[in-house]
Amino acid sequence: MVKKRFGISFRTILSVGTVILVGYVIHQNWPDMVETFHHLSDTNIPVLLLLIPEQLFMYFACGQIFFSYLKNSKEVKEFSRKEILTISTELNFVNHAVPAGGLGGLAYLTYRLRPYNVTAGQSGFLYIFRYAVTTVINYFQALIAIVVLLCLNLILGEAMWVIPVALIMNFGVFIGLSLIVYIASSKKRIEFFTLKATRFINAVIKILTFGHKKKAIKEDKIKHYFDDIHESVMIAKANKKYLKYPLYWGFVYSFFEVATYWIVAISLGRPELLPFILVGEAIGSVFDGIVPYGLYELGMAGVMIALGVDFPTATIVTVMTRVLTLILTIATGTLPYYKVIRGKEHDDKSTENSKS
Repeated sequence: MVKKRFGISFRTILSVGTVILVGYVIHQNWPDMVETFHHLSDTNIPVLLLLIPEQLFMYFACGQIFFSYLKNSKEVKEFSRKEILTISTELNFVNHAVPAGGLGGLAYLTYRLRPYNVTAGQSGFLYIFRYAVTTVINYFQALIAIVVLLCLNLILGEAMWVIPVALIMNFGVFIGLSLIVYIASSKKRIEFFTLKATRFINAVIKILTFGHKKKAIKEDKIKHYFDDIHESVMIAKANKKYLKYPLYWGFVYSFFEVATYWIVAISLGRPELLPFILVGEAIGSVFDGIVPYGLYELGMAGVMIALGVDFPTATIVTVMTRVLTLILTIATGTLPYYKVIRGKEHDDKSTENSKS
């Protein structure tokens, strides 16, 4: 049963809110959209059209990072290839439409996978795992690209600072991910972290609400969530073979993520930009799940410019890629997302699973 507030269902509020957010994203990107359409005459259109199948396969590869792992669980319902692509497309839409870093995507994935008997902790574990896998792979791709650029003497002397920055940022991610695994591997550490996290969040909410809401989050719910993540981590550590296919699909996804920018560069007659894109992507991927969509590409363009790519080319490649992928995201993700939000897809699946 859908809860109502003031006679309006939550789904209606969410639907209207998403329309407003998508409108905001389009409004914010409108100048870039106009600029992109102006530059289409400078591109090789047949090459540019490769973005359509490339993006769809990238969504599928992203979904396979999750679902190739979930198939090892007997409790989880089976996913068809169509469902994998559809859910991945919806998730991509949410990550672009909701400017909340990766939190919107995590919340949606948790809700979307519930009818398949996937717990919130499993969704959280897989979301972090996907981020970890793609970040590590991007890091090694960037190392290879840096070696190539150095061997070809293509990095300007004043741009050498980019190399230690890239290494330090990605090393910081490794430390952060290792810390998460360390905490999640022990029930005692999880209990300690849960207690501190609950108190901190409630203290912040109390300040923001001027003391009106003193206890917004219950410790037992947070503890249950992190206990669930702990169980997923321990299962993965005990059954490392479960990670084989997710890692494989992580490589595929990371390659196609870079290929998105490279296709645009090729369409502009600049295929030699691949190593510069690899380095920019590695730094950008650190923020991919944290910062709102748009700042990620801005940072990537900045890295490419710092490495010696001329300002107009670096800007055009990143702007065109952002705009074209945004258009594809809205075109492919809006309808399946709204089917879920309006309850048709989600409730049908829940009913189907309850009967089985």
